[in-house]
Amino acid sequence: MWKLRLHKVTQSDEIGYFAPKTWEFWRALIASFCIFTIVGHWLEFLYCVIMDQLFGIVEPDYAIWIDPWYHPYWVYGVGAVFMTLLVEPLKERIILRRKTLWGALLETFLIVVFLSMLMELIIGLIVNQPDASGEYPYWDNSQLPLNVLGQAWLVNDVFIGLAAMLYVWVLYPLICEGFSLLRPPVANIMLVVIVVGFAAACTGSYLELALWER
Repeated sequence: MWKLRLHKVTQSDEIGYFAPKTWEFWRALIASFCIFTIVGHWLEFLYCVIMDQLFGIVEPDYAIWIDPWYHPYWVYGVGAVFMTLLVEPLKERIILRRKTLWGALLETFLIVVFLSMLMELIIGLIVNQPDASGEYPYWDNSQLPLNVLGQAWLVNDVFIGLAAMLYVWVLYPLICEGFSLLRPPVANIMLVVIVVGFAAACTGSYLELALWER
């Protein structure tokens, strides 16, 4: 279905990864969910280190500092699925409209940042309203530069946008093409290995955290 791109990337090379009527698509999607549920944990650790150094906003008792390195952060696996189902087809439609890949890249990035800001703002306005003393129950961006109504934070949304761009333009296509290099039975076995490894990571990390809490 897909061919490994060893030549200069053109617009046509970025089209065709959104193919929900094929098993190849769902195989890559399942693998992406498993992989980025764990990889997202590592990225959040790096992000928290950077944000804590720059803004001092990460609490010392935040779970990221104590969770096992293989502990699943489900939000990133769900995020990978969301980006594959929404951002990937959006990217492909934008590519078809734009004359250059750079134009499509920029437009996709701006849309993703806006969607991230909008989602963060809506969720915040629904579940993160300040109490009578003015304290926010979950997060407080009101003192940060470039905040939106104290809920969304454009710096965070830009990082989310960059991560989304890296995923839909590089990582997800690599997963698709990696599977395409294998014979179908071998690719299916590889998926089983990924799922079993993911299940083992989940089981082991939750058992370790349960023992640690005792």
